[in-house]
Amino acid sequence: MLYTASVHEMSKMLRNLLGWLDKAVAHAETKKFDPANLLTARLAPDQYPLTRQIQAACDAAKFTAARLLGREAPKHPDTETTLEELQTRVRAVLDYLSGFSAADFEGAADRSVELPFIPGKAIKGVDYVLQMASPNFFFHITTAYAILRHNGVDIGKRDFIGDVPLFDAPSAAN
Repeated sequence: MLYTASVHEMSKMLRNLLGWLDKAVAHAETKKFDPANLLTARLAPDQYPLTRQIQAACDAAKFTAARLLGREAPKHPDTETTLEELQTRVRAVLDYLSGFSAADFEGAADRSVELPFIPGKAIKGVDYVLQMASPNFFFHITTAYAILRHNGVDIGKRDFIGDVPLFDAPSAAN
């Protein structure tokens, strides 16, 4: 369950993000402006700009898997200055996450996850994913989406949700 709720879903959303960024570049080309202008866009003066939202979403995804499994996450120095560099970071995190399987997460729901930003405290794996890691990830990924949308990039709900595993309903076969 935790593999699906974390690695699987976060990977899907990061792949969606790559599509949004492709559309952002196309939008900038159509409107004849430098796509780098989007990197500093933000929804509110006290919120992170697009660049940091993407970095934070990537960090949330990699740290979720690493913390659940007691591993060290790959380091990213937050030095991206172009959309291409941000796409490279997203792909690097996707590569990292692709190295895990559902079997790796057996027992993770009951594991104690130590949080380096709250010294001396820990949280059960299931609570970490459902109450902290997933909301944090979706906050940053949604804010990145909203910044792009606010700036005229032609993305909508289907771009956000992405592919879903549909199948023919049993009643449709009758």
